[in-house]
Amino acid sequence: MAAKLEFPDNTNPYWIASTEETNYPMLNEDINVDVAIIGGGIVGISSAYLLNQAGLKTAVIEADRILNGTTGHTTAKITSQHGIIYSNIKQQMGEDSARQYAEANQSAIQHIAETISMNGIDCDFKWCPAFVYTCSDEYISELEEETQVALSLGIKASYLDSLPLPFAVKAAMRFDEQAQFHPLKYLKALAQKFTSEGGLIYENTEAVDIDHNDRPVVVTRKGNKVTAEKVIIASHFPFFDGGGLFFTKIYPEKSYIVAAQIEEQFPEGMFISAEGPGRSLRSQPFKNREIVLFAGEHHRTGHGEDTNVHYQNLFNFAQENFNVQNVLYRWSTQDCMTIDGVPYVGQLTPQNPNLYVATGFGKWGMSNGTAASMILKDLISKGDNPWARVYSPSRFFLNLSSVKSFIIQNATVAKDLVAGKLEGLPGCSELDKGEAQTINFEGDRVGIYRDENDKLHMVDTTCTHLGCELLWNNAEKTWDCPCHGSRFSYKGEIVEGPAIYQLHQANDEANIVEAKIFK
Repeated sequence: MAAKLEFPDNTNPYWIASTEETNYPMLNEDINVDVAIIGGGIVGISSAYLLNQAGLKTAVIEADRILNGTTGHTTAKITSQHGIIYSNIKQQMGEDSARQYAEANQSAIQHIAETISMNGIDCDFKWCPAFVYTCSDEYISELEEETQVALSLGIKASYLDSLPLPFAVKAAMRFDEQAQFHPLKYLKALAQKFTSEGGLIYENTEAVDIDHNDRPVVVTRKGNKVTAEKVIIASHFPFFDGGGLFFTKIYPEKSYIVAAQIEEQFPEGMFISAEGPGRSLRSQPFKNREIVLFAGEHHRTGHGEDTNVHYQNLFNFAQENFNVQNVLYRWSTQDCMTIDGVPYVGQLTPQNPNLYVATGFGKWGMSNGTAASMILKDLISKGDNPWARVYSPSRFFLNLSSVKSFIIQNATVAKDLVAGKLEGLPGCSELDKGEAQTINFEGDRVGIYRDENDKLHMVDTTCTHLGCELLWNNAEKTWDCPCHGSRFSYKGEIVEGPAIYQLHQANDEANIVEAKIFK
């Protein structure tokens, strides 16, 4: 039987723990720029760098510290290999769209490599192959088909029947000319380059609204305004919908990473399983040795088991197949998934030609996020991009698969929206330190948490985005929304959007519930 994992004390990702915290100023005045970017992740920083290179005065505003969100919680694989996707895109959208997607992601890999070389960035960049493998007979034919489709699109792919892994596989697909890196070393260097050349970054500056008349104006929590010719919403899940109805087309999914040292040498390459529950493996240089990132266990946000169980499952997998010495880090990430598997990048809506959005990168934000920045730079500075059609937020490729997925996802959201309103709640019970419970308090649904100092924290558990009922995340001590992925601390503070209002205390007034949907 596998030994129980001794968790590290916190869930801080290796990428964040191994780099210095940024310290850009807070916006305290009104400013005018050519382009305003909301969100300081890979899309925001990469777009800012490219737009600045194109001669456009650009400002990035970030609600927290830049790169502390999803970008800082990635597995940091830079690949055009995204599981079994090209055969699906070809079937749903056509061969031209599949080719555009392949070209965009392969170009993104090359762009990152060239940017690193040109700027002399030390970020553990390494060319290596990427593999999709299966241990099930069910997926052999799918891998065969995916390999053939990839080859037809110009990808350097090959089909294999074995891999240098410590467990048997039934089949595998290999993509060459793929890469991995330390994302925060790369992006923090890019941010420094951007600001040294006149670009603006403001941290702890939360956007809460956009006035989008002739010239868009971004309004911050403190009331300061950023007036721009163009605005890019790169806040992971769009905080401002503007009639794009993204809350019906995107759903949040959690996955987990355990970073461990092993006794043996990890084989060359990055590996991911075709079948669930999902297992992703890659190595990373670490203090003259290496650590191995074991990732997977994905589930829709708010629909998994006790979150600590997912970490234990990954550790069990690692221990069963490798000689694990210790676990140094563990963290989770939350991805925005689209109905057809392709991100939304481009104009927010046809009615809002000066507003742009980039969201829905699934589990492939390093390559797709970089591709998004290249698309946005071209759309803003040139008016067009060769890959814009397949990524368009306004696309509509009607097929049975996408329609079914759309119905299922929105049915799930509807269920989550009302489930918490209808279920019976227990009365207040005794909680141990570090435990939480949803209770009935004076006739209202309340989340209660007892901290390590024995203090009780009681918050209104209605999500301030669209009113779904929040669920407790035991591993990270947060209240998570199962509908659209907003997350709040046990004190009610926003950890992750799209919500723009924090939770009120239980004895205070009711939560403000508002999404900028039809403005």
